[in-house]
Amino acid sequence: MIYRDFQRLRLSALGFGTMRLPVIDGEYAKIDESAAAEMFDYAISHGVNYFDTAWGYHEGNSERAVGKILSAYPRDSFYLASKFPGYDLANIDKVEEIFEEQLKKCRVDHFDFYLFHNVCELNIDAYLDEKHGIFAYLKKQKENGRIRHLGFSAHGSYAVVERFLKKYGEFMEFCQLQINYLDWTFQNAKEKVELIKSYGIPVWVMEPLRGGKLASLSAEDEAKLKALRPDERIPAWAFRFLFGIPEVKVILSGMSDFEQVKDNIRTFEEEKPLGKEERTALLELAEGMYRNSVLPCTGCRYCTSHCPRQLDIPEIIKLYNEHRFTGGGFIAPMALNALPREKWPSACIGCRSCEKVCPQQIPVSKMMKDFMQRLQ
Repeated sequence: MIYRDFQRLRLSALGFGTMRLPVIDGEYAKIDESAAAEMFDYAISHGVNYFDTAWGYHEGNSERAVGKILSAYPRDSFYLASKFPGYDLANIDKVEEIFEEQLKKCRVDHFDFYLFHNVCELNIDAYLDEKHGIFAYLKKQKENGRIRHLGFSAHGSYAVVERFLKKYGEFMEFCQLQINYLDWTFQNAKEKVELIKSYGIPVWVMEPLRGGKLASLSAEDEAKLKALRPDERIPAWAFRFLFGIPEVKVILSGMSDFEQVKDNIRTFEEEKPLGKEERTALLELAEGMYRNSVLPCTGCRYCTSHCPRQLDIPEIIKLYNEHRFTGGGFIAPMALNALPREKWPSACIGCRSCEKVCPQQIPVSKMMKDFMQRLQ
């Protein structure tokens, strides 16, 4: 197992994510605890010592199952992370109630790592508003030893992450971001890593395989990678890419079955970092994956000055591209829900004034209609 030094700790580079544990009869809320326990035992016996859970995973049952399974092991043999669920604004004023319940569910008296969960457009104002007492409470728990290390995860834009850091950056010890070779450019992960680096904060990775999308590729793309590394499994390429980012300490993988655990542990036995040619080839492959399925907006903003509704058209196109390429998901709806309805794609009146000045000749009005249909 590869390990990374973090302060005085030695963390396994592979972290066990528990958002996608095995379930019974396909029901997300019913975790197969027996199968999960076998997976945990194999992971621990092969050097994994970092486990990540959260309030909402498996409809609230992940923390409970994780706590039950890990209670069979000495408390000092693993590091446990959970999060405050501020992605749901109904929880914003319940930080103490939720934190105390999380400790009980996880059967521990402290969390080794604790995060503001999913800093994004929808909750940034609430997270920064001191009247809710979130940061003050979590800081107190850290002072009392009930949180050993405080950090945050983010699916929001660069601007949102920057706002959070300006307020709390000096207190954050780690940041969890969605990083993979596809989102390195597609979701501007590279720029976000640089921002986090400027604050001297190490990075944890979530979605290294983009929800499994990078676990298998087209026959053509797989052939390109096999030509460079004949014996390398396709999922391993995603992890090798992340090994080349110096700021990354822990890479979380949400493993759903025993074979995934074994495959990942095999990958994390040694680093085998990508060479320059391999890294370039992988990023070119990633660009090809989304080039033909997204609108080529360059963010020039010529369109915005011609929109009678003053819509942020480049930002809407960015969200549309994400939603269309991913085939749905929560990121685009989450960002839109943070906007007033008069700034949604549905506010477009189809005047096409923006299209007349678009250098890329993007059919904006058509995109707006399609976006709303995809959101239904």
